[in-house]
Amino acid sequence: MIHSLAGGEIRELTYADFAKVEIVEDGAFKGSKFWYISEIKDVKEGDFVLAPIGVNNRLYKARIERIDKFVNSQVSPVPMKRAKKIVKIN
Repeated sequence: MIHSLAGGEIRELTYADFAKVEIVEDGAFKGSKFWYISEIKDVKEGDFVLAPIGVNNRLYKARIERIDKFVNSQVSPVPMKRAKKIVKIN
């Protein structure tokens, strides 16, 4: 464990792939854009996925607009602890 000079503890960095998606399914969220963690290795821009939204994690069809690979926890677009994960469409 590493300590900072200020007396605090420096957190271990974690890394993840992030995907920015646009909801394409009709409804209140259509056109909305969100960031998600992506554990799908072969996903690319333009692919369609399912994205969980809300406290019930209802899955909405979404299109991937952007993928950021190997992003560390200090610069992630959303806090990693709160980020949800996209689901691949079969």
